[in-house]
Amino acid sequence: MGHVEIPETGISGPVGLRGAPRPRTTAPPRRTAALEQLWEAPTARRGPVGRAPARRGPGTLYAALIDLLGLAGPAWLLLRAGDQPRPVAAAAAAGLVWAALRGARGRYAGPSRSASGGAPGAIGDWLVLIGVLAVLHTAAGGPVGPATAVVAVAPGLAVAAAAAELPRWARAGRRGPTARRVLLVGEAWGVDRAVGLLDSRTDHGYQPVAAILVGSAPWAHDGVRVSGRLAPHQDGGDVAMVLAGACAHAADLVLVAPGPHLTGDRLRRLGWGVHDGGLALCVLSELSGVAAERVRPATAAGLTLLHVAPPLRGGPQTVLKNVLDRAGALFGLLVLAPLLLAVALSVRLSSRGPVFHRQIRQGRQGRPFTLWKFRTMVADAELRQARLAPYNEADGPLFKMRGDPRVTPVGRALRRTSIDELPQLFNVLLGHMSLVGPRPPLPDEASRYDERESRRLAVKPGMTGLWQVSGRSDLSWQEAVSLDLWYVDNWSVAGDMGLLVRTVRAVADGRGAY
Repeated sequence: MGHVEIPETGISGPVGLRGAPRPRTTAPPRRTAALEQLWEAPTARRGPVGRAPARRGPGTLYAALIDLLGLAGPAWLLLRAGDQPRPVAAAAAAGLVWAALRGARGRYAGPSRSASGGAPGAIGDWLVLIGVLAVLHTAAGGPVGPATAVVAVAPGLAVAAAAAELPRWARAGRRGPTARRVLLVGEAWGVDRAVGLLDSRTDHGYQPVAAILVGSAPWAHDGVRVSGRLAPHQDGGDVAMVLAGACAHAADLVLVAPGPHLTGDRLRRLGWGVHDGGLALCVLSELSGVAAERVRPATAAGLTLLHVAPPLRGGPQTVLKNVLDRAGALFGLLVLAPLLLAVALSVRLSSRGPVFHRQIRQGRQGRPFTLWKFRTMVADAELRQARLAPYNEADGPLFKMRGDPRVTPVGRALRRTSIDELPQLFNVLLGHMSLVGPRPPLPDEASRYDERESRRLAVKPGMTGLWQVSGRSDLSWQEAVSLDLWYVDNWSVAGDMGLLVRTVRAVADGRGAY
């Protein structure tokens, strides 16, 4: 769900409800004396749950020192252990380049600008560092060999990624005490949409605490109470009602869902009052499925414009993705060769039938290819599927069934650990698939796609993706499609690296694998 945060305006004099200027127009007679008492309520009453403190990470110098020492220290130790010439100078130079590169890419700008990038950002920066060091090595003829240099700076990536992710891990699966307390304002349908999306996930810092609705439409969310209602048309009491609701529920952010009765001049005046009352304001955008990195705000003729960059379909990142896919698949096949051989023997000896299961799947733009997997079912599994159709637990064109009787004992273990998917590294090496992307559909599934679902075929399918790290088979069909469409429109090389890291955790968890 996208939104545009309007910067808080600077005002003279004290801020907060106590120092906020009274609205120039009086509230209509239906406003009660209790409302006036709420209006006069001092900001001190909010106590520690008022305005959430700004989420500040370590200072710029502190963060830069972590990166510099986290790379230079281990690099020096590794170079010294390997009897490399001038290890101190080489390690110091690499550390300075690393810190300068991170700073140039805005990683020390602070979490409030969402610039740190987390582990995916660190991985992307590290790949750029390798390129920069390669250029410097070629130009200056450095004493350290390229392979040794890559090994020496690898610990720096781990340190930077861990430092960036520690705050997120601390908040994982819960809304911490710094979550923004949100008062939602708008027509019932818009507020209902916002509350539903915010409540459906916990990987954000917004906690709906109350709603102020425009008009008299019914409200169905039990967890978020209605604090008040605004008239369908502007009557001068909007600001008083919103500030009173924010004070009553200790909200520090007002999220407005614009609608036919809350737009234009009325929305502008509400923004003035909210900011003068010392609160932050967000305006819900109708854009959906667009990453914040693709949106650039601009103004023209008094209008606020949102420029949306097109999805990546070519260019350097696409070339880099293809190179990393092929190199990663080749590396994986070489490293995992003993495991692949052991699994192949266990499949062959545990049940009759071939070691590999081959299926025709549809790839990018609907081009068919043969997908390889370790066989996890009995040899005639596809012939038995028709009899199991009444037990299908998946919606949409998929067939999924817990406790599927066609799955062999060895196959259950392979599915639980996702090892049965490893032969798809051959598909990646041949260019049929990517390491990260949407799930490749069967031709029968793809034939039933509508226009929206067909967009999943705009990129190469992948061995892993957003749906695999978000619950796999526990997701509904529409949830899986929404995640795949998000990936199709917003993928990046750094994002792919982050998904590969999350895949390891998802495989270890095993949730949704059956």
